[in-house]
Amino acid sequence: MPCTVIVGGFFGDEGKGKIAAYLAMKDKPDICVRGGNGPNAGHTVIHGGVQYSLRLIPSGFVNPSTRLLIGPGVPVDPIVLLDELRKTDSERRIEVDNQCAIVEPRHKEQESRSDHLSKKVGSTKSGVGACNAERALRMAKLAQQIPSLKPYVGDTVGEIQKALSENKKIMIEGTQGTFLSLYHGTYPYVTSKDTTASAACADVGVGPTQVDDVMVIFKAYVTRVGEGPLEGQLDRDEVARRGWTEFGTVTGRERRAAPFDFKLAKRAVQLNGATQIALTKLDVLFPSAKGARRIEDPDKAAKAFVSEIAKQTGVPVMLIGTG
Repeated sequence: MPCTVIVGGFFGDEGKGKIAAYLAMKDKPDICVRGGNGPNAGHTVIHGGVQYSLRLIPSGFVNPSTRLLIGPGVPVDPIVLLDELRKTDSERRIEVDNQCAIVEPRHKEQESRSDHLSKKVGSTKSGVGACNAERALRMAKLAQQIPSLKPYVGDTVGEIQKALSENKKIMIEGTQGTFLSLYHGTYPYVTSKDTTASAACADVGVGPTQVDDVMVIFKAYVTRVGEGPLEGQLDRDEVARRGWTEFGTVTGRERRAAPFDFKLAKRAVQLNGATQIALTKLDVLFPSAKGARRIEDPDKAAKAFVSEIAKQTGVPVMLIGTG
């Protein structure tokens, strides 16, 4: 803080929702703004004993004093947004930028009918890719044109820039993962836009010199939903034996898994200009870390693993998830 960007370091599913929610409570940002893609990206947050699966509302909603914004680069599905507003009781502190592109039902139909997207690439069929393509053609509808969104639409970029000029705390929440980037990922098995920290900043109208920290989130092992290469992928039985079985937030599809990839981690740090790392699910890889509150608590192997990540990437591990 005052301006921190949070992005995923692998293929999504790293725990961005958890980290963003934790930082919202700990650092108390004045604004939490969603960059990245739209409702094809899900962030899971457990707060007050309730599990929230968020596809548009920033995970910082857990702090009732934090203002919630959705930047102009984020495609918005009004049905999803209005439903999440009700579930999170966020109607009075949300603002959607007037230039957000609108995901329409026909966009979802287009993706469902496309064998290339639904079968080869493994699209979530949320309509985001079709919406982004239409935005590039300058044909997409914008949030300012949708009556149901009228109470929530405004100039989020202006609000963010005013907050920055007043030295207020801003947290920018990216989506998916570095290697699902349209430009830097495993093309064509990628999402429909860039997913790095630079793109998240552009999505919300923040310049590169206005950012203080970039936090890249890694999981203690690598998972991937849908199609595309995954180096070191384990077979399903071995994944289950290790306790790594997981399911996607948006689609419910089972995630494929592989051991931590140091080569990918180093590249992700470079692509995002990371200044710090958050590592989640250390307790799944090393049971000795479960519930740990101090770096001294886990066993020697767990601490060595954390140290090796910092050593190979050249960036300190500042947050560790232990259950």
